[in-house]
Amino acid sequence: MGFLAPKDLSANPAPVQVYNWRIYLLAISAAMGSSMFGYDSAFIGGTLSLPSFQSRFGLAGKQGTELASLRSNIVSTFQAGCFFGVLLCYPTVERLGMKWTLVLCGLIFNIGAIMQTAATGQLGLIYAGRALTGLGVGSSSLVIPVYISESSPPAIRGRLIGVFEMILQISQLPGFWVNYGVNKNMSKTSDSQWRIPFGIQLVPGVLLMVLMSMQTESPRFLAKKGKWEQVRKVLSHIRNLPPDHEYIAWEMDTIRNQLESEHSEVGTSVVTKLKQIFHSNVKKRLGIGMALMMFQNLSGINALNYYSPVIVGSIGFTGTDVGLLATGVFGIVKATGTIVFMLFIIDRFGRRSAMLIGSAGALFAMYYLGGYSSLSNSFNEKPPRDGGAYIAILMIYIFAIFYSISWNGIPWIFCAEVFPTHLRQVCAVFTTCTQWLFQFVIAYSTPYMIADIQYGTFLFFGTSVVCGLIFSYFFLPETKGVTLEDIDIMFGSKGFARQKRKAMESVLAERREIVAEEKRVRGEKAVVENVERTESV
Repeated sequence: MGFLAPKDLSANPAPVQVYNWRIYLLAISAAMGSSMFGYDSAFIGGTLSLPSFQSRFGLAGKQGTELASLRSNIVSTFQAGCFFGVLLCYPTVERLGMKWTLVLCGLIFNIGAIMQTAATGQLGLIYAGRALTGLGVGSSSLVIPVYISESSPPAIRGRLIGVFEMILQISQLPGFWVNYGVNKNMSKTSDSQWRIPFGIQLVPGVLLMVLMSMQTESPRFLAKKGKWEQVRKVLSHIRNLPPDHEYIAWEMDTIRNQLESEHSEVGTSVVTKLKQIFHSNVKKRLGIGMALMMFQNLSGINALNYYSPVIVGSIGFTGTDVGLLATGVFGIVKATGTIVFMLFIIDRFGRRSAMLIGSAGALFAMYYLGGYSSLSNSFNEKPPRDGGAYIAILMIYIFAIFYSISWNGIPWIFCAEVFPTHLRQVCAVFTTCTQWLFQFVIAYSTPYMIADIQYGTFLFFGTSVVCGLIFSYFFLPETKGVTLEDIDIMFGSKGFARQKRKAMESVLAERREIVAEEKRVRGEKAVVENVERTESV
């Protein structure tokens, strides 16, 4: 695999057969749920700018606060649905499992997409449809990272969870470009111009239902239910190893020991789990995870995702075609950066350093945009197309690159891998609700911020990234190469982020020596048994 070859730092390195096509297909199948999210976050801002949509739904002629209110309501209804989807998802997962919950998410999303596409001018149908698509996306966003994490080998866990973000970014590309295409090639008075972008939502929803129906359940979810024979079958399948292979036995023992330890300390009720979270070091992990989700949205990325044509116009590049074209290029840059990072960097160079470097680049870009729009007064008058204006456009793309290697995927990866198995789903409810709550805040408030504080919008986002950078330096430890069951040791140690990683590396080194010694003893024993067998013959 060359540069993509996994670097296994766990106590018991996995056989090469573990890194097979099945585990990648599992991640891609689940990530069709993030495809639903990716397409929606990209297409809606451009579709709101289409003349046919504005005419059909009464946005044409609206200005100022009135237009900002309509945009906010249409966009943020989706985030509200996502928030409540997370809350409703937890009991559904406990009853149906992760696999069939994702299939159900696809079904709900498709119903919402059909309602929006079938609307004939009623904003109520748009609101209701977006609320339903939000329910499907919010629920799937709770399940997908955890499902992939619980099925992944440690050495490529970051890469596989990163498939969630890669598919999301790839799915944003048609979302960004479809509006440019229909605006250029279809009549501005035809309902087909806006219905095509809405109708394409059905594609990822159907793919999620079909592909997930063919996948296995999470082995750790099955283990929590005591279905150990199914655990063995699932691990054998996705690891591409015989059921009696020693690595399968080791992995099952590790899961069993962790669950037994957690059950003895926690119990099974939600109330008991919540008490355990807030009376252990898990609350520190939960606080870090929720803070990362908050800072991810305060960075300004979803303002660019949902309102990029408006933001491009705010720095002086006006016109529907120009705004949609710049938006499409933004999507390409962000998707390319994410794919390169998730494939080649995340599991080799880790999460922490990428977060720090990416934050530094992103805050520089945001501050430039704030400074330029202030000096040029671009929010109130069209500035000249000089070097400063083109650098401003470039800064949007530079922000996309640095965001791609930091806040884009790392918060999702961290929240999927740091919580104990027995508490993972409950903790994910808190972190994912935080994600959608702050998405709602940004989606709802951005039109008002652009209208009222203008260039201060960019300064606000830039300052938020500064706060996120400082927070990450002190509190975000490196988790690459650590098994899900061993992360407890890292967060059980004292100190800030760097001290926790050093403590973990010391434990891993000791574990590797123990495993190596056990293998050596087993090898010597096997040699002696062979000699005795030969002599007896």
